[in-house]
Amino acid sequence: MQRTEIHIPDDVTASMDHLDLTVEGPNGSVTRRLWYPDVDVSVDGDSVVVESEHEDAQTNATVGTFESHVRNMFHGVTEGWEYHMTVLYSHFPMQVNVEGDEVVIDNFLGERAPRRTAVRGDTEVDVDGEDLVLRGPDKEAVGQTAADIEQLTRVKDKDTRVFQDGVYITQKPSKGGA
Repeated sequence: MQRTEIHIPDDVTASMDHLDLTVEGPNGSVTRRLWYPDVDVSVDGDSVVVESEHEDAQTNATVGTFESHVRNMFHGVTEGWEYHMTVLYSHFPMQVNVEGDEVVIDNFLGERAPRRTAVRGDTEVDVDGEDLVLRGPDKEAVGQTAADIEQLTRVKDKDTRVFQDGVYITQKPSKGGA
């Protein structure tokens, strides 16, 4: 039997609804479905318990993965996750704006049509000239939004040593959060 208890920090609440763990804190809330055969996740007093009767390698790895997800959720709702990005261009000045729940990139390599991508989850995107800062409580939503923006300006069919225009991730969250 493998059992892991993750202490719930002060000013954070956690609740289970069938297979979904919801964690709420000062920076917002994050809900995640934690399901794997023979692995049980529950909220017991002031801790989240991940346990399994089985001892095989895959189940042990899944218990560890669930523990990391829960720790990331706690970090997200207390301190938040933050990515930094930089806009680079050489000839055509590119404009990056946020319109509602979309990031819009105008004039990428002189294109007339703007490129658009959705902002995922509760992620906030702040544009300050050539710098973008993405913040939010859900690590996966913030990271996926940053990746989507980076992929939106990926240069195809050109020498990437010459055409270095794009929006690039310059700083990711440190591994300290989990």
